[in-house]
Amino acid sequence: MYEGKARAYTNIALIKYWGKKDEELILPMNNSLSLTLDGFYTETSVIFAEEFSQDEFFLDGIKQNAAATQKVSRFLSLVRQQADCSLYAKVTSKNFVPTAAGLASSASGLAALAGACNEALQMNLSEKDLSRLARRGSGSACRSIFGGFVEWEKGISDATSFAQPIASDHWEDELAMIFILINDQQKDISSRDGMKRTVATSSFYPGWLDSVDEDLQKIKEAIQKKDFQGLGEIAEGNALKMHGTTLAAVPPFTYWSPQSLTAMNMVRSIRNDGLPCYFTMDAGPNVKVLCERKNAAAIVEQLQTVFDSGQLVTAYAGPGIQTFKGADK
Repeated sequence: MYEGKARAYTNIALIKYWGKKDEELILPMNNSLSLTLDGFYTETSVIFAEEFSQDEFFLDGIKQNAAATQKVSRFLSLVRQQADCSLYAKVTSKNFVPTAAGLASSASGLAALAGACNEALQMNLSEKDLSRLARRGSGSACRSIFGGFVEWEKGISDATSFAQPIASDHWEDELAMIFILINDQQKDISSRDGMKRTVATSSFYPGWLDSVDEDLQKIKEAIQKKDFQGLGEIAEGNALKMHGTTLAAVPPFTYWSPQSLTAMNMVRSIRNDGLPCYFTMDAGPNVKVLCERKNAAAIVEQLQTVFDSGQLVTAYAGPGIQTFKGADK
């Protein structure tokens, strides 16, 4: 019996990953840049043992159906091949993230699974290679291996597509992100399906690819200069461009809800009133508000005039993956 356990934190992209050039290897069309956060995380235990006749997957105490288990099994098969192991596994995962609601639960979930497997089978992967392995489960999971600001190099092959931390002199510790939880239910169109449709059919997608490299360069300059206004403006604009591509897909779709628009307009209003803050959104209706840590409480107070306090969660820069000896049985 081989056991391992890991905790990985969610990351929110400031320069978005949107579209794959290789579906099997999960190689992205563009580089992306994220901030790992302490507010949401996944803890995963894995046990490989001869007594198991098939893989089993338990999420938040509930045994998962065949479709959910198949995704985990595909990843475990990659691990087994790499580690020269033939044993089936029991995976027990607890999400401190609403699953599939645009809060990057797949990133923390697959990163934690990769870390737990690495620990259980004593694969001794470097952080770079652990990032590559996590990418094969969920693209953005490669970024959750690291804390703080992280860039995912798109690469041209399995060996060259991985995440790495961005040096920032700990500036991220001065920042905060307020999550406005519009909807914690499972979304209608998954990120995977949304990306695929957009890349294949959206007339706006070439414009996204033409501009994203410049966004990335500018946001990295803003991080080096500790320029919050520059960071926020670039992140907000990049998110709007990403979501714009979905409106020109065939058929068109959007992850926005009426409350999403209310939240975005509120952020603009709070900013215009003198509290610097900027929004970003991933493939879901929830809005994330990037701000300076010193202003987070005042911004939350403003948001509470429209949103319930239970809809607002403040997070700060989070650590990289953490592994533990043994696993929960």
